[in-house]
Amino acid sequence: MIFSPRIWGELRLAGLPWRAWRALIFRLALVALLLAFLRPASPRAILGPPQTVQTTQPLLCMHTRLIDEVEEWKIQRSLQLVRELGADTIVEFFPWAYIEPQPGAFHWEQADRIIRHARNQGLQVIARLGYVPAWARPEAQTGGLAALDAGRGADTTLNYLDEAHYPDFARYVAAFAARYADSVGYLIIWNEPNLAFEWGYRMVSPAGYVALLQQAYAAAKAANPAVVVLAAPLAPTLEPDGSPWGLNDLIYLERMYRAGAAPYFDALAVHTYGFTFPPEAEPGPEILNFRRIELIRAIMEAHGDADKPIYVTESGWNDHPRWTKAVRPLQRIQYTIGSYEWAEANMPYVEKLCQWVLRYPAPTRSYPDNFTFLTPDFRPRPIYEYVQAYAQGREIALP
Repeated sequence: MIFSPRIWGELRLAGLPWRAWRALIFRLALVALLLAFLRPASPRAILGPPQTVQTTQPLLCMHTRLIDEVEEWKIQRSLQLVRELGADTIVEFFPWAYIEPQPGAFHWEQADRIIRHARNQGLQVIARLGYVPAWARPEAQTGGLAALDAGRGADTTLNYLDEAHYPDFARYVAAFAARYADSVGYLIIWNEPNLAFEWGYRMVSPAGYVALLQQAYAAAKAANPAVVVLAAPLAPTLEPDGSPWGLNDLIYLERMYRAGAAPYFDALAVHTYGFTFPPEAEPGPEILNFRRIELIRAIMEAHGDADKPIYVTESGWNDHPRWTKAVRPLQRIQYTIGSYEWAEANMPYVEKLCQWVLRYPAPTRSYPDNFTFLTPDFRPRPIYEYVQAYAQGREIALP
């Protein structure tokens, strides 16, 4: 701390010589330093002995959102709670834009943390890959390096990938598959490409997605022949042909097959939500409910893909009090557990049924919060405790 002669003069006028003031300031600084050391340290994320998931429900899986966690202990705690829930698998997003922000410059630190802690908790990882870095989007090309460095570009979104950059994405897929060949056995290529938002706010294109899938599949298999490549889950939607918002998932999947998708995926990822329907409600082409899985399965079988499994990577019910697509909290518990019972009895082709979502790093203060199983500060919601009891084979007494 530096004082000018004028300030020292003012201190002396206060009644003490400058040496006394200097000694007092030194003592205060020392006290402040000691208090800083006495503050509680942030929790540490030290790996303990490897864990094993104990569960009676092998279908149980949880979608996590850990890539944006700043503190490693929160990653560790989240995955501990997945294990304690009785789920042996997570779905996690590993954005290309985060990991390769400049061409060829990979930043693996956060992905490494997540996968290291997942392995330590005895969890297998289904990795979803997507999200386009600025350098691979048209805005960066038209604006040049100066525009890229300045962070400009208002014409395309993080989901915009034109065909010229499919090989760049495929190289990222290959790099990911090779790096985690011993840790990650499942890769999802993109997310909900039947929505305009997820396709860069363009008209959706089943053939365009199949071209992307073909290149990513070849790259993944070259890097790790044992990896299971999942075609992207489609958003459950009834949007008709020509809609600027997307395309009906059943129509989109049919067109994927017509575009030659079959050889380029080993399993199909599926998103299915119950909304206001119970899990046993009959499916129909104009109905969005849990059993829409069966309509998707019928399309697979019609195209000779009956031997491929389905991984439901997002599912669940919402109990927000003011959302029109929500149910009551008790119904959410009943329907969630009921969906596992239905799948186990009637859907032998479903390998995993993953709930959206474990928790968010921060509250959204809207209906998405009521999809979570934990609050941001790790307090279990009732749905967590009941599903945990179900996974442990304990008798469930609903209120």
